[in-house]
Amino acid sequence: MTELNKIVPCLWFDTQAEEAANFYVGVFDDARILKVTPYGPGLHRPADAVLTVDFEVQGQQLTALNGGPEFTFSEAFSLQVLCDDQAESDRYWYALTEDGGRESRCGWLKDRYGFSWQVFPRELNDLVGDPDPARAERAVKAMLAMGRIDLAQVRRAADAG
Repeated sequence: MTELNKIVPCLWFDTQAEEAANFYVGVFDDARILKVTPYGPGLHRPADAVLTVDFEVQGQQLTALNGGPEFTFSEAFSLQVLCDDQAESDRYWYALTEDGGRESRCGWLKDRYGFSWQVFPRELNDLVGDPDPARAERAVKAMLAMGRIDLAQVRRAADAG
């Protein structure tokens, strides 16, 4: 395996690491499984059980670890998906929330495994960071009222001054 990144997020699962990695590879374009490592003999799980799955999503290497039930995900760590447009944002949003995922606020969601994502069009950053403070404030207020980001609605709010 070629080293892709010096910093690789490791996502701790109970037993669903391989299932989750396959799900993420199916959701994102340009994604692939890099390596599956079994526990091996003498550890606290069967030797053929999956310990880790190294995978790549749009150039970012990640590791999924079957570490056990001791730890769970929280919103304290999430991955941002910066999308080129509303259609791409919606495609990822709906794919990540299907089959048990949950929508939250301001472009945040939890997928079926409880992992948090922020999914939104890149232009949202420009709107909420507009050099005109009043325009930026209107954009932020609109964003704060949303679950899935509706870029056209944020634009309208920003321009409504």
